[in-house]
Amino acid sequence: MKSIVILHEGNEKNTHDNKLIRLLMEDLQLEINAVSFFGMGAKSNFFKAASYPEFLTEGVNKTIEKVLLIVDADDIKNDALYGGYENTQHALNEIIAQLNFQEVSSTYIMCDPMTKTGYLESFILSTIPEQQKTCIERFLDCSQFKSKENHKAILNQIYKMAYPNAPYDFKHPHFNDLKTQLTQLFAESE
Repeated sequence: MKSIVILHEGNEKNTHDNKLIRLLMEDLQLEINAVSFFGMGAKSNFFKAASYPEFLTEGVNKTIEKVLLIVDADDIKNDALYGGYENTQHALNEIIAQLNFQEVSSTYIMCDPMTKTGYLESFILSTIPEQQKTCIERFLDCSQFKSKENHKAILNQIYKMAYPNAPYDFKHPHFNDLKTQLTQLFAESE
């Protein structure tokens, strides 16, 4: 087992969540092979102790030295318990304390940093130039997609088509907190 674990929504395959993290780690020249990525499935699984992999609950403070939990904020309008930045952070703090990960864990809540709502795609949209962002938002508004999953999929497809050669602007200041979180995983423990 590797000493660094990143838990994220989705699965271990090439999902949007872990693809972004891997690309950012490459950009930061961090050793991707030193990290075990673990997909937790749905966001709600982060708040259930039984959803955490056994290797993690047994390995913390033995072989696992650092754990980063990356979760979407979503929107409080859609989920009064776990939706929104503050509710998500509070629920993560509770489960981390319950599992006794406090000393080795950190969290990153994926959202539009300005509104503190949304998900990975909202975060990405917040990093593109205003003119392109407005264009994408207008398309989404007029398309009237009601499902969150459809909205996320459409937004991701539009973004990939619009920026096929340089999909993420890692120099954008909205990436700074995530860069810091990832870099700290490799910092020597005190």
